[in-house]
Amino acid sequence: MGEVELSCRAYVKMFLHASLFPRCSINGLLLSSSSAGGAVCVTDCVPLLHSHLPLAPITQLALTQVDVWCSQTKQRIVGYYQANACLDGSKMCSDRVPPIVMYERKDSRWLLKDKHTIMLRQWDEIRSIATQMLESGDHSLLVDFDSHLDDITKDWTNQKLNTKIAELSSPANGTSRPRWSRVCGAQIH
Repeated sequence: MGEVELSCRAYVKMFLHASLFPRCSINGLLLSSSSAGGAVCVTDCVPLLHSHLPLAPITQLALTQVDVWCSQTKQRIVGYYQANACLDGSKMCSDRVPPIVMYERKDSRWLLKDKHTIMLRQWDEIRSIATQMLESGDHSLLVDFDSHLDDITKDWTNQKLNTKIAELSSPANGTSRPRWSRVCGAQIH
């Protein structure tokens, strides 16, 4: 695996997941629509759990559902994210790029990935969108798999939220030219 780019949608959804459940550890899966090999663009994420992290049957059910959905939408699971409980959302939207730790599997071992190969495009815009969605209460649109299990009418694929993020990040809404920010260190495995 070469460089890794986190899209606006992926970062904003991870941020909103952690903000919606600040007193819980949360986790989810990172998705890409690019083919295997070379650079990876994490185009989306699926928020999984906020209360049952250690329960294998629920995790297995979620992984199976996401895997089937990915095959239908021509995506693949490329990673995992986790944030610990008591995360202060204001720290995630500070002026500096948030710490991201990524591990890469090589020769049946997990190795820490060089932080200079992890990038966020248009960090200022991503931060602005995340803050705007949190302040407007749009973070309540996010549904993780845990919430879906409580009420199966809730859409864990988050299509409404994806549409809202796309609207806010569209060039018509003033997003500027592409700009890369190197990530200095949410845990992604």
